[in-house]
Amino acid sequence: IPKKSSEILEIKFHTVRAPLGEVISLESRMRLRRHGRSKVQRIKRGWVWNQFFVLEEYMGSEPQYVGKLHTDMDHGDNAVKYTLSGEGAGSIFTIDQITGDIHALVGLDREEKSYYTLRAQAVDKHTGLPLEPESEFIIKVQDINDNEPRFPDSPYSATVPEMSPTGTYVTQVTASDADDPTYGNSARIVYSILHGQPYFSVDPKTGVIRTALANMDREVKGEYQVLLQAKDMGGQLGGLASTTTINITLSDVNDNPPRFAKSIFHLRVPELASVGSAVGRIRAHDLDAGSNAEVDYAIVPGDEGNMFDIISNGQSQEGVVVLKKTLDYETKKSYTFKVEASNAQLDPRFLHLGPFKDSATVKVNVLDMDEPPVFTKPSYSMDVYEDTPPGTIIGSVTAHDLDASSSAVRYSMEWHTESDSCFDIDTVEGTISTNEYLDRETAVLHNITVVATKVSKYSTSSTHCQELLIQKENSVCDIVLLHLLTS
Repeated sequence: IPKKSSEILEIKFHTVRAPLGEVISLESRMRLRRHGRSKVQRIKRGWVWNQFFVLEEYMGSEPQYVGKLHTDMDHGDNAVKYTLSGEGAGSIFTIDQITGDIHALVGLDREEKSYYTLRAQAVDKHTGLPLEPESEFIIKVQDINDNEPRFPDSPYSATVPEMSPTGTYVTQVTASDADDPTYGNSARIVYSILHGQPYFSVDPKTGVIRTALANMDREVKGEYQVLLQAKDMGGQLGGLASTTTINITLSDVNDNPPRFAKSIFHLRVPELASVGSAVGRIRAHDLDAGSNAEVDYAIVPGDEGNMFDIISNGQSQEGVVVLKKTLDYETKKSYTFKVEASNAQLDPRFLHLGPFKDSATVKVNVLDMDEPPVFTKPSYSMDVYEDTPPGTIIGSVTAHDLDASSSAVRYSMEWHTESDSCFDIDTVEGTISTNEYLDRETAVLHNITVVATKVSKYSTSSTHCQELLIQKENSVCDIVLLHLLTS
């Protein structure tokens, strides 16, 4: 405005504070005074709107009042017509064209749609010309507590090591609430345990679950079920709530030593068992699981344990006793030694619960087996004159049964060639005699084979009883007639 001008600029703002749910309208005027004459001039400006609010889930019988549109061009003479366009205009929201009152025709769900954007227009009722520029405003759906908290991944599973101290972290469970977190306490969730105390606790704000009891033992009880509640309205009376289940498993730690079920194990082995063959199996049980239950076996050094070895079977967790040296029932009939079972892996945190080993006694009885009789010599040499008459005894062989049964021994000859028939043997005494005259010019040397057989007796019944000789085992000895002497 020029300095010399007598024009006066007057601006007037008028603010109307509406009740909750109504718009606040802003009116503005510009007054210019020139050369003593007064003139009021209205300057174009846009609508200025604050938010409208509509209560969600409205159940009233009448449409819900939202608010009022107004322009200062409306002097109450019904010359102004109000129109509404945008989201939900005509279907969800309606406007009184004369008064500018806005109503919601249906109940609204904030969780489905939280606000609506609309446009207002004031026009001259008679000419249809705009009295105000079209202006955009928002109707916000005001939240009520109509949604309970929900656990999206229910039910839950968690694992925590056994023997954990109080306060050990287990898991965190989070519930969500579809209500408006910025309005009131409708979405303010508080957690509490309904079932699962005194073993576990929960942070009421974060949902973090921790152990509340120290040294829970998996071998006593390995699984727990916690019933957790999430309640909105800060947990106060009237809040909505839901629950979920958390299945908590105690994972194993090595807090138990292996233990033999008995203090002495009795095993048996045939005296003829081969070196390296299995004599028997023993087992120590460990209450732990997995690698914490793996057991190593060892024979405690001692005089009688050096005949055997023990192998740890990782699959069956047994100790397999195997023969290390050959056995002889007639020399030693039993062996006694100690075996130790220990954990393959130790946890330093629980060494104070030890020792993590146990011992037991193993007694191995050697079983007597029928062995062939043994000749007193590996071979025999005899001399005989060529003109010795048939039936002459030229020597004898002797074999003994070394078994405890001391069975009788019987002798026989194996004839491999025609010349072998020149000799015979007494089946009981083992004496060798000639069957015919020998001719040195025909054969200077004879090799014959004698068989010693161990026998036993048993009875068979028919119309009468008789004793039968049964072959059990036999030994063979070569008889070498080195010299056939001339008479």
